Amino acid sequence: MSWGLSLFIKRLFKKDTYTLFKKNFSQKKVIFAICALAAFMLAILFFVWLVNTQIHVQFILVMGMMIGGLVGGLYAMIHAHASIYMKANQIISATALNLFAPAFAIFTARFLQGGQQIPFSSSFLIQEVPVLSQIPIIGQLFFTRVYLSFFIGLALLLIISIIIFKTKFGIRLRACGENPHAADSLGINIYKLRFVAVTLSGVFAGMGGVIFVVTTSTEFNVTVAGFGFLAIAVLIFGNWRPSRIILAAIFFGFMRTIASSYSIIPFLNDFGLPREFYNMIPYIATLVILAFFSKNSRAPKALGQIYDQGKR
Repeated sequence: MSWGLSLFIKRLFKKDTYTLFKKNFSQKKVIFAICALAAFMLAILFFVWLVNTQIHVQFILVMGMMIGGLVGGLYAMIHAHASIYMKANQIISATALNLFAPAFAIFTARFLQGGQQIPFSSSFLIQEVPVLSQIPIIGQLFFTRVYLSFFIGLALLLIISIIIFKTKFGIRLRACGENPHAADSLGINIYKLRFVAVTLSGVFAGMGGVIFVVTTSTEFNVTVAGFGFLAIAVLIFGNWRPSRIILAAIFFGFMRTIASSYSIIPFLNDFGLPREFYNMIPYIATLVILAFFSKNSRAPKALGQIYDQGKR
């Protein structure tokens, strides 16, 4: 296997993939979940507080993802209530929550630690999985120097794909995204289903926040480097379908890996280009991809529309 393939597969399920799970749930239900960026940052704050406790690191990771998901889900409920039941503009509601979250995170960090940066030192990388790491090629690729979140992400991908395409909930979710008035005429509670979908989007965003800080940082510093908006681009590129979204996530994960690990890739390091150039690669790739593929992307027909049962 080439070093490039190994590199991006091992980093495949970083924050991007979890955030894409939440985008797929929420925007299948046609509510813009841009506020998930805020849930993302709040989840990071609570996770960093947890990681400084004396508990086994992998247990901390699992607990952190659960707490991050809980925090993200609760925060997303605010957006869900405002945009669904109060019929507020979804973009304005999400933007307000996004502006509040960093300020609240900084205030809380300073209250707890005396500064907005909270360092932590735990290493969540699994050096090798017993027995499985001995399998030729596959063992080295998938079961050495890997994060537990990688396997959790694979499981979630399978589960979510089944839910969206094979269950009553998923069928109703997609129906409401295409024609909510028709779905309502069949007795489907549009408001309730939208609320659940947006809440789930917050859960996955919160989990994504934990994975982001685990795999890319050693401190909480109230920044996510635009990953939330990058996930929107990947969602468009993936045409709102889990199978295509995961391929888009692999591609952008590879771009992120190049940006963060170019110094250990001999031929890239030999170019002598400044670090800032490599840091721009994921975002340049986003612009190029959207320029060529956004015209062919088919979003749910009712995406972003406020549903009013009285106008049926």
